[in-house]
Amino acid sequence: MTALASALYVGAVTHARLRPRRHRLRYRLYSLLIDLDELPALARASRLFAHNGFNLFSIHDRDFGDGSGGPLRQQVEGHLHAAGLPTDGPIRLFAMPRVLGYVFNPISIFFCYREDGALSAILYEVHNTFGERHCYLIPVSADDAATVRQDCDKEFHVSPFMDMRMKYQFRVKPPSDGIRIGIVGSDDDGVLITANQVASRVEFSDGALARVFVTHPLVTLKVIVSIHWEALRLWMKGIRVRTKPPAPRHFVTNIQRDNGL
Repeated sequence: MTALASALYVGAVTHARLRPRRHRLRYRLYSLLIDLDELPALARASRLFAHNGFNLFSIHDRDFGDGSGGPLRQQVEGHLHAAGLPTDGPIRLFAMPRVLGYVFNPISIFFCYREDGALSAILYEVHNTFGERHCYLIPVSADDAATVRQDCDKEFHVSPFMDMRMKYQFRVKPPSDGIRIGIVGSDDDGVLITANQVASRVEFSDGALARVFVTHPLVTLKVIVSIHWEALRLWMKGIRVRTKPPAPRHFVTNIQRDNGL
């Protein structure tokens, strides 16, 4: 297979909390960028990758979107159409795959393009450890160049150690030879948390998949273990636990262009 938009991205993630106790962690990570139109062909051509089936690596539709297992492209197109955004270009999912049948993605990102190849919108799909999901759909401004700058209010409970009254700032270098995703969470007192993922592109192949399986063993399990271990450390530092609020009424929060975003 040649000239694939789909690829493997290998790098690292860094999280930092600035208040009321400083806390930082970093771990190596890899993710897949999957062009949803290429997904069936990728699964047919690979011995190590499956779509909606078991393999060393796999992507299951029910792990994303509304959890119904319905085709992901149709689901994302529905959200784009409801927001008055183009639906005629490629849609590419950036997320960790299942590894030996297990995955937990704190955040998955759908890059939504116009037919001419210009980036039209980004759909940020956030998962919490309570089995809930919520999306923020934000149009990409024509003023954005190499780095996309977007903002939105927090609408979805993620961590029991953070309040709901927060704002997110996203700074994204869309996937090419590399990718960079930066998220800053702020409250009334300023910046509270930061998260950054930086990774380099590797051609999608069975050889590349086999290598990251060896060099990053059981990475998806490591992510969920790290989340709970870091939660224990925060609790031991005396960070107050917040009561979990109800999930948002709507699965997608649409951030409109007239908000200046």
